[in-house]
Formats: sequence, C-alpha cells, structure tokens
Amino acid sequence: MSSSSDLSFAPPADLRWLYVDFNSYFASVEQQLNPALRSKPIAVVPVDTDSTCAIAASYEAKAFGVKTGTMIYEAKKMCPDLICVMAGHERYVEFHERIIDEVDRHIPVTQVCSIDEMACKLMKNEMSVSRVTEIANSIKTGIAKNIGEYVRCSIGIATSKYLAKVATDMKKPDGFTILNPKDVPNRLLELELRDLPGIGANMELRLNKAGIHDMEKLLSLQPKHLRAVWGSIWGEKMWYYLRGYDLPDRETERNSVGHSHVLSPEMRPPEKAYTIARRLTMKAAARLRRMGLYAGALSVSYRTENGPRIGLEVRCEPSQDSFTFQQLLDDLWQELQKESKSARIKKVNIVLQRLVEAKNLQTQPDLFDVLKPKTENKKRAKDEKLSAAKRSDEGS
Repeated sequence: MSSSSDLSFAPPADLRWLYVDFNSYFASVEQQLNPALRSKPIAVVPVDTDSTCAIAASYEAKAFGVKTGTMIYEAKKMCPDLICVMAGHERYVEFHERIIDEVDRHIPVTQVCSIDEMACKLMKNEMSVSRVTEIANSIKTGIAKNIGEYVRCSIGIATSKYLAKVATDMKKPDGFTILNPKDVPNRLLELELRDLPGIGANMELRLNKAGIHDMEKLLSLQPKHLRAVWGSIWGEKMWYYLRGYDLPDRETERNSVGHSHVLSPEMRPPEKAYTIARRLTMKAAARLRRMGLYAGALSVSYRTENGPRIGLEVRCEPSQDSFTFQQLLDDLWQELQKESKSARIKKVNIVLQRLVEAKNLQTQPDLFDVLKPKTENKKRAKDEKLSAAKRSDEGS
C-alpha cells in the first residue's frame, strides 16, 4: 500500500470556497426560540409518538448517542430526560431565509445546498488565510448577533466546494477549519470513509467488498478503478474531488439572480419595507457584477400580511449598474402600492432576470439606442462607469 507521501495530489493552489454548515439546525432553531429548551437534550420529531424517529437532535442529546434516525423509544432509553419537540417547518424556513440574508452581508452566497448548508465562492482578494478567517469570524459574529447565539455553524475553507464541505465536519459544533492544499492528503487520512459526503452505509459496504477499508486505500486508487467500484461516473469524480479539483455542476445556465427577505413586524409598514427592497436590489446588482452578468429585466413582488402575493416585472436594456435597477424598482413599487392599498408587507422578493454574459452583449447599438436622446445615453455611460468602479471595490 502506498504511503501518504506517494499519493499523487495536484490540487489548485488557491483557497476558492467557503462552506457554511449549521449545526443540529432544527434543534438549534427550537432552542433559540424557546429558552426553556436551551442546554437541554432535545429531539425534533414529525409526530408525537414514541414509534417515530428523531429528525434532528441537539448536541446535548447527541452526547447520549441520540442522532437523526434514532427511534424515539430507543432515544428515551439512551437519554431518560430527552425532550421531544414537534417539528415546525415554517419556523425553519423563516430562519433559513434570515440566515441566507445574514451570510450575504459578509460574502455573497453562491449556492444554497440545503436548508442548513450554503457555499460561497471566494474572489481573488478573499483567498488569503487572513482574509478568509476574517470573513468567517464576521459571519459567526453576525449570526450570533442577528439570528441568535444558539444557532451555530461550522465553516470550512478549501480549494473546492466538496473539500470545503468535508472541512465543516472536521470540527463541530461552531467549528472553523481551513484545508490548505499542501495539507489535504494527510488531513484526509485522519477521516473514516463514512466521513465523506457521498459515502453512506450501503456505499461503505460496497467499498469494503472491493477491499477498501480506509482512506489511505481509497486515495491510492486510480480514477477508472474508483469508477468501477462505484459503478458510475461518481467514483471517477470522487478521485478529483478528494484532490481539491472543482468540477462544474450539471447546472449550465443561470437564468436569474435574486434575493428575498421575510420582514420582522416592525419593518412591515410599506415605507420601511421599501428600504429593505432597495437594499435587496443593491445586493442583487452587486452579485450580478460579481458574476460578470447583465440583466434585462427586474421582477419585484411581495406578500402582504393578510393578502395574496402580488408582483410586477419590467424589461430594460441589459445592464448591471445599481442605478438603473433602483430607478426601475421605484416605478414598480409605486404601481404595487396602488394595488395593495398600502397594506403591511410580510415578505419582499427582488429578482434580476433575462441574464446575459458580457461577451454576448451586442457590440453595436440597435435602432432603439440610436434614437435615444444623447443625454440619456451619456447618463447610462456614467452609471456604467460608476458601477464598474464599484465592481472594482468588490474585488471582481
């Protein structure tokens, strides 16, 4: 068997991903909402019966061996003081949206991977250990302050999204782990096979039958061998994932960039909700510039406290400057207010659509552009320059 020094690793040299994984998410939300549950062993259950299983367990319950999937009648034997709490899907979704908004304040969320996990791609000026540590600490501080101190997360940093997720599991709860490229082989050798995302109980049995019982053996195999063991392309992908390569997702084309926000009661009057809508629009435009995209439409919608969801969309020339979208928001908001009759607003959604990459923009002005007043064209050029300057500040 090969030693770790013989393993062929040639991962990218830069730290490229930050991954956030919330610890015992459902149970943590319940403890945050109910002080009586804090520091207590609790299990979140779908129905009030001992014949069901836990869908989440607090770390206090995990200390007794209770985990997701444990039957409640068994869990109560392990932990006689276990408190069972009925799951509240709406509560978890509301916290999820607030959490995304909070993380977005510190670094744009590139992908929401699940209700309690999200990935953020680092820009060049964010790849140093010192800078990414600063970002991670600011995320944790912001969550504690604005979401709640009992909603904790583990943050992983690595060259790929996959390894960044692996890093989040290396220290829980409330962990922070950086997988530097040079340390990847040895750090992975510390893990069990089941520690890797994508290897469950059944896959572990298959690996064992193929003579793979530990990480050193897994890492010594070639891509085609792993593909044969897995019986699919996933095995070959694992070879690259474990070496820090970032394979493209199957999703090939993004068609929108947006943000939504559930408003706290004090922010639901229309004039206050509007300030949130403006902030969401600025964030969406900033993300657009970060991705090197232009948008040709803005959609604005909101749900009132006691009424239906209403929304409007307007198209525009492909743009990425905040000023253009802010002006469009102003017009749409006035129209929406006429329809909702100034009702209190519960949730706001801002979506930039009809996206196009910069390289695909028309290089020559169309007839509509030519007929525009010169003053309007000059203003647009000025706005684009200002946004370009802002993009430079953002590190794009």
